[in-house]
Amino acid sequence: MRDAAQIILPSGQAAAVNLLILNKIELSSKLKTALPRIKALVHGQGFEASALSLALISNESGETSEIWVGAPAADADPFALGSLASKLPLGHYRFQGPIREAHLVTLGWCLELYKYDPFRKVDARAVTLECPGKVDLAAVIEAANASFWVRDMINTPANLFGPDELEAEAQKLAKKFKAAIKVVRGKVLAKEFPLIHVVGAASARAPRLIDFSWGKTNAPKVTLVGKGVCYDTGGLDIKPSSGMILMKKDMGGAANVLGLAKLIMKAKLPIRLRVLIPAVENSIAGEAFRSSDVFRTRKGLTVEIGNTDAEGRLILCEALALADEESPDLLIDMATLTGAARVALGPDLPPFYTDDAAVATGLAKHANAENDPLWQLPLWKPYYSMIETPIADLNNAGAGGFAGSITAALFLKRFVEKAKAYVHFDIYGWVPNPKAGRPKGGEAQGMRALFALIRECYGK
Repeated sequence: MRDAAQIILPSGQAAAVNLLILNKIELSSKLKTALPRIKALVHGQGFEASALSLALISNESGETSEIWVGAPAADADPFALGSLASKLPLGHYRFQGPIREAHLVTLGWCLELYKYDPFRKVDARAVTLECPGKVDLAAVIEAANASFWVRDMINTPANLFGPDELEAEAQKLAKKFKAAIKVVRGKVLAKEFPLIHVVGAASARAPRLIDFSWGKTNAPKVTLVGKGVCYDTGGLDIKPSSGMILMKKDMGGAANVLGLAKLIMKAKLPIRLRVLIPAVENSIAGEAFRSSDVFRTRKGLTVEIGNTDAEGRLILCEALALADEESPDLLIDMATLTGAARVALGPDLPPFYTDDAAVATGLAKHANAENDPLWQLPLWKPYYSMIETPIADLNNAGAGGFAGSITAALFLKRFVEKAKAYVHFDIYGWVPNPKAGRPKGGEAQGMRALFALIRECYGK
């Protein structure tokens, strides 16, 4: 993983080529007073200040001293200027003059340069940026590095990243920040968190619940729960091959809460943080659970299995029940949970669910400010009827195929009663088509917006 501190450098650390952002009107004005040599250079390159187009301006010695850049559209992605990192010649650059949303441009520059390359050699692009004035360099580096880590975990093939490896990442993070960590496995797991055991029982890689805590016990309690399904075959209701091809990313919720936890602990926010990750592999063997099986959960509610491919909510409900027992001030779960969320909002816009109006408003604000898109969907209680069953308290798969993301959220909400505020995120954790600052592959979603919200609420 490349360190963002090698991409964004402090002011004055090295000689930099200026990047001058120009729209068409500004270009016309500048050319009126430009030297004939400069005009010839600009016209020779066909530069007309179209969005993110480039004109290399050389000095009399033939060295590039400045690059003119076509201004992105006013409504362009805030990471758009950052995407220059993959377009510019190798070198060190600075923006000439102020730029809009400089923090996001700088972060986008870092995120644009991410590569996942442990299986083939890909040289890192030596394209560095002098941190623009008034941008918090340390904050950009921490956010970028957390995203790099999340992406690495999601991108790693499942044969190299199972429950053992997910636990190892949590152990390293806990050790770094001196957090107390315990891992529940085996007979204790089966007794105390039966559905985590049930979902993972068919795999040769043992299921477990990872549980670590950090911060003063009398501080506000913020608990993060992440879905850690390290690979999902769909169980006995087996997925088609097209549905399995990306299932290495089914631990994306766990990766995101670990990235968020890292940001929180690095910033030393005055909270009592708890992280719970049920880590399993949903496989097929003689021990696999079946459709129509009924299990009693930690909370005492009984669940009928309507579909073994709706396993994420089964492991999450046990962790949520444990988290809820201590009445946290804020309880968050993140999960790559439903295809229905992608049908509704696509891969780039994860829905979140909460009954807390203040939390919803804060998330919307910070999602916009951090260029970390989110959209609230309703916990529509009449849809509880879709997950009713005559032989148990709940069915894990909604009837009729409608509102799949909402019914999944409602299922999880049944296991949360005491938390002062609860938010569920149904993320995709993946970029199918590259965009500015977002290469194809694993992605952190909601992490930066949540960190900004938690910092605002509890950081004083």
